[in-house]
This record gives sequence, C-alpha cells and structure tokens, in this order.
Amino acid sequence: MSAPAEGPGAGFVAEALSPDFGFYLRTARVLAERRTPLQHIEVLDTPLFGRAMRIDGCFMTSERDEFFYHEPMVQLPAVSHGNVRSALVIGGGDGGSARELLRHRQMARVLMVELDGDVPAMAREWLPRVSAGAFDDPRLELRIGDGHAYMFQADGERFDQIVLDLTDPFGPAVQLYTAEFYAACRERLNPGGVLSLHIQSPIHRSETLARIVASVRTAFAHVAPYFQYVPLYGTLWAMALASDRVEPTLLSPVEIDRRIAALGLRELKLYNGAMHQALLAQPNFVRELLARPAEPIRAASALQDPTLDPEACAAPRVLAA
Repeated sequence: MSAPAEGPGAGFVAEALSPDFGFYLRTARVLAERRTPLQHIEVLDTPLFGRAMRIDGCFMTSERDEFFYHEPMVQLPAVSHGNVRSALVIGGGDGGSARELLRHRQMARVLMVELDGDVPAMAREWLPRVSAGAFDDPRLELRIGDGHAYMFQADGERFDQIVLDLTDPFGPAVQLYTAEFYAACRERLNPGGVLSLHIQSPIHRSETLARIVASVRTAFAHVAPYFQYVPLYGTLWAMALASDRVEPTLLSPVEIDRRIAALGLRELKLYNGAMHQALLAQPNFVRELLARPAEPIRAASALQDPTLDPEACAAPRVLAA
C-alpha cells in the first residue's frame, strides 16, 4: 500500500460510464493503493467529495456523497418493512450499508459477507466517516468469503433484510444478478422480509436494468424500482425493493415519517416521508422501459452489455497534471 504523498496521481481523474460518456474529478493525491488477487483498490483525496474509493478504476463511494446511495439503498426497504431485526449485506465492504442498518435500535445482528478482505480493511483505515464506527459495533459480523456460495449454503440462516451492495454485473459479480441467485435470496428471508439491491442506471444501462428487474420478478411477488441521482456515479441510479409482502408504494409520507421517528432514525441526510414517494416515482420513459418484455438473466446465459466491459472504467487515471 502506498504511503500518502503529494504529487503522484494529482490532476484530473476520469471514469468512462459507457463508450459514449463519462465524467472527471480533480484529485489532489492518491492516499492508498492496493492490487489484491481480485482487484485494484484506490483511495483518492478529492476537493469536491473528500476521500473516495475506486475499484478497478470505477468510483464506489466517497465521504461527502455516500448518503445519496446508502440511505435509499437501506432505509427505504428497512422502513417499509418496519421492524428489521436481522440483516445480511453481500458486499458493502466500505461499511456504509452496515452503518445504515445499525442505526435501527432494534437491530440485533448484521452479517456482512465481503469477497475481498482488503476492501473493508482499507475503508476502515482511510474512510472512517463512511462506516462511522460500524466495524466496531458488536452487532456486526464480518465474514470474508464468496457471497454467492454463502447464499446457497444449507445452514438455514434467515434474515429480515438482505442488501446486495455489489459491484457492477460484469466478471465474477454477474452470478449475483441471476434469477437463480434472487430465488436463493428469497429462501434466506424471513416471512415478510425485504431484499434491497441496486439495478444500474436507466440512462446508459437501460436494457441491463430491465433484465435485472425481470430476473428479480421471477422470484418475488412485489418488485418496486426506485431512483436517485448519485453525484459520484455521474447519473441517475436505480435501486429496487423486492418482497412477497411489503409494498412500499402503499405507505404515505406521514406513515413513513412516523416510522422513522418510532425507529429512532436520527440525522438522516436524505430519506424522509416526502423523499420516500419521490424515490418511488417513475418517469414515463422508465415506465415504458419496464413495461417492455425483458429476458431474465440466467446462470447459464451471458449478460451482453457493451457498457459493462471490465475495461470501461479504465480511462487514463490522470488526464492532466
């Protein structure tokens, strides 16, 4: 791991979101960097977002904008459920999703299964504002291992909420976006449990989004996509709640605010009753997209999307000094 240093890595850092567009950030320096057997992890210091983590050239999270992702990803499903006492996070090595789950005072246990142990290790050292003490909470159990393999283990462990806080669906991560995997998630949920996941962007990965939703719908009675602009991702981002019983669209702003107060959720930066409805509102182009037939992703079939090329993020790291 590199020592903090001025100079190397300073300049403009680019990320290609697709072959057709992307964005850049100014970076002051590279704070830390590791090449693990699985991936390339960097922590950069940026003037706009503070410390930010990239994996294989793609931005994952930052100190100053992470709540745009983590709060809706976790809280909309958790509050819609109303009484989450046990939760499983697959991925989520930066600790943000675990932090949001542990805000719930009735939460008894959160299990995080992260494939690469260097991700939580680097996040704990360099991004403590993201996890906000979650890694030291005795209710959190961190296991380093394969989340896909864990989901198919016959240990009978069940949860009220499962959060799939994953990298994008290319390479090994594809197997965590299949109809078969979502069926396994359903078997891991307690009655009335909720699954939360991100489903890509309707702007530049619309067909992949539609196929992920179709895949989740093979396993769950209710699937509710919702949408939030995430600054670090440079685009409108989509997430979804899946459940056999919970229907978040039926909950009023007043009821959501009542539940937030009852659950003791303080200092939320984004999520509230009005935002609950705003997140679930679907623009017409998204309604049209989700109304079209889409083929579920199966374990035996490849996901073809040119924007998901593993090299897509790998634009030159420094555009200009």
